[in-house]
Amino acid sequence: MNARTDSELAIGEFRSALGTGPDPRLLTKICLARLGDFAGANIGILYLSDHLAAVSSRILGLLKQATGIEAWVGTLGIGLCADEREVFDQPGIAVMVGRLPPDSFRLVTARGAANSPPVLDAGLRAWMAATPPVLGLVHADPRDPTLPLALHGLGEETGAYLVGGLASSRSGYRLVCGDMAEGGVCGVLFGPDVPVMTGLSQGCTPIGPTRTVTGVRGEMIETIDGRPALEVFKEDIGDLLARDLRRVAGYIFAALPVAGSDTGDYLVRNIVGLDPRAGMMAIGERVEAGRPIRFTRRDRQSAVQDLDRMLDGLTARLGDRRPRGAVYVSCVARGPNLFGDQSEELGQVRRAIGEVPLVGFFANGEISHGRLYGYTGVLTLFL
Repeated sequence: MNARTDSELAIGEFRSALGTGPDPRLLTKICLARLGDFAGANIGILYLSDHLAAVSSRILGLLKQATGIEAWVGTLGIGLCADEREVFDQPGIAVMVGRLPPDSFRLVTARGAANSPPVLDAGLRAWMAATPPVLGLVHADPRDPTLPLALHGLGEETGAYLVGGLASSRSGYRLVCGDMAEGGVCGVLFGPDVPVMTGLSQGCTPIGPTRTVTGVRGEMIETIDGRPALEVFKEDIGDLLARDLRRVAGYIFAALPVAGSDTGDYLVRNIVGLDPRAGMMAIGERVEAGRPIRFTRRDRQSAVQDLDRMLDGLTARLGDRRPRGAVYVSCVARGPNLFGDQSEELGQVRRAIGEVPLVGFFANGEISHGRLYGYTGVLTLFL
């Protein structure tokens, strides 16, 4: 192996950059200039504004040519973030490059199929046998109906802790996995030579007790705890909201507790229908009788407090160590829509972890521990 020169990145070192502007070639050059010295880099993470969907392949090609990096992962986002800034609804590129130990990572793709694990090629399986992956950074197309199966299967087949997010876009859902792709799940698996740490922050606060779905009729929840579902819902949200159910939209959500979680973890789902006459309700996931359920509210104070909780936990685990790079995936309904339009959410993260290279995007759904979340923030640190 050749000795590293002073102009090359050290093993485990990262560089990140963010640029905005309508000209793809100029924007790519700006980002490359802001990255500075990146010789020796062997992996790239790329998040593109959905404004650039039509030229995404061209931008990726320019980055490959300029950096010599073939292993790229990422996707499209309505909002992007890098270093100190969040940008929404404007053409932009958020990019991070790094140098990892040789043979410490592999790109992966997966599609779901009923009662069938994802097909992984022989080369990847051989690498996994020699280098059991510990974490996967993955991205997915939210239109893919096999997505839950693909995520579950990929987690089972690889044994990796999967984090990441779903593309958010108004003009095509492109995924980056070496080249541009669509559909399924794709990303990168990291072996034990890449030390990482990750945390999940919920954007909602539970209200009322954990209850049980006791009756369903098609897509509708008919009874909870043996009573009409809407009656229980009104009781838990309080009289003020119960008198005008139009006010619950975007503020009150359903929460499905995660089985076996020792941290009270839950999956947030939208309330998609209320039937006052029949006393039934529907949420953004089909549930069966016997499923635990509770209700939550979403507001800025709750989100700020829970993000602090997650960051405090990560910094306590870090001790004296300083992260060398970070990836932050947040819900598209967070950012300026919840925290404010001065990059407050990212600022909160940066105050906790320091001025380390960071890249991320605002997703149409977040992935943590191989599960699909909503209204959350997922932070991954490279150590």
